[in-house]
Amino acid sequence: MTLKRYLNLMVILTIICWALCLLVLVFINPWKTGLNGYVLFYASLFLAIIGTLALLGFVIRAKIGKKKPVFKQVEVSFRQAIWTSFLIIGVLILLSLRILRWWNFLFMILFFIALELFFLTSSKKYKYD
Repeated sequence: MTLKRYLNLMVILTIICWALCLLVLVFINPWKTGLNGYVLFYASLFLAIIGTLALLGFVIRAKIGKKKPVFKQVEVSFRQAIWTSFLIIGVLILLSLRILRWWNFLFMILFFIALELFFLTSSKKYKYD
């Protein structure tokens, strides 16, 4: 897949996910819905945030002009968008359950930083003798 195709597909799918998120907000009553309504809301918001952050991350990386290959920039921006989306959705779920505390938030941030550092340091290619 070419970069242009990837970016076009990501833009279209991100717009669709934001539209789905808006439709869930408009048509589902949070006071009367069951688990399905919450799952639809959080899933559509999760996918919309991933698409938005992946596109923004790639654009920022492209503007900074690091000399890494384009596929590597796409991979890193998409992975970091997933981690950030998990963090945002996790915080929103904890807020909705009224159990978010500063130490929960700090633990979540440290966990995702450690996870990303693991991926950044293990992505080097090793030679096997």
